[in-house]
Amino acid sequence: MIGSRSTSRRRSAVALTLACCLFASACASSGDATKAPPERAGEPAATPAATPQPAAQQPAPASSIDADALVAAEDRSEEDRKADERRAPAELLRFCELAPGMRVADIGAGTGYTTELLARAVGPEGVVYGQNTEFIIERFAKQGWAERLAKPVNAAVVSVVRDFSDPLPPELEGQLDRVVNVLFYHDFEWQGIDRAAHNKAVLRALKPGGYYVIIDASAREGDGATQSKTLHRVEEALVREELQAAGFELAGESDFLRNPADTRDWNALPWRGEGDGQYSDKFALKFRKPG
Repeated sequence: MIGSRSTSRRRSAVALTLACCLFASACASSGDATKAPPERAGEPAATPAATPQPAAQQPAPASSIDADALVAAEDRSEEDRKADERRAPAELLRFCELAPGMRVADIGAGTGYTTELLARAVGPEGVVYGQNTEFIIERFAKQGWAERLAKPVNAAVVSVVRDFSDPLPPELEGQLDRVVNVLFYHDFEWQGIDRAAHNKAVLRALKPGGYYVIIDASAREGDGATQSKTLHRVEEALVREELQAAGFELAGESDFLRNPADTRDWNALPWRGEGDGQYSDKFALKFRKPG
């Protein structure tokens, strides 16, 4: 009985921490998680596309979108607009160098704040694969994700439910122009995810020349991923090292979410507790698949 109670407490602690991360990462309200997501016309939810289109030899051209106009779209929700104040969505879209018709994946989509922005950028001729784990969908994002998928602007979004160690279906190998990971890379450490396997899987899914864009909260120099659960941060140098070890080339970085005044010694659980001038320093890195 003592062992059973201890196991139960550990499971409860993990669930509570993941819940906080999910709500922050998704940004939009997750809603009532007791209702199952509806199937979308012609395409079941939580499944990858049945027959991906053949990949081009090179990714689509550099950004040809009007990011400011996409963010200002009248049909965006009030919740998403409120989140814009701390998430710099137009800068994110420009940094990703998106174009209509691209095929993009959003890692740790949650209830889909970033997913919808990507869908607006690639347009109806593109595809966005919103990846979540089964645990995230069932416990935290079911209602909010279903509501997101039901919006007409997200008709090009495909829900993918897979583990982070192998987040994309094998039929997408060499198919994607971009993969985006906003504030989830640090979680891989405390969740026990094989980051090397994850990075290799993303590399396989990208076209030659495609980008993996990672944004996360900065840890102190030398902390690596040791504060992933306590402070919800990861050291930028570690992310650079791990992505390059997987075979990526650093293609760019940006300071649109930087805050040099951040002491990096407080809990930066993504977006939680940020306000009144206190924002965690966040790095934005862009890695290219050679070719």
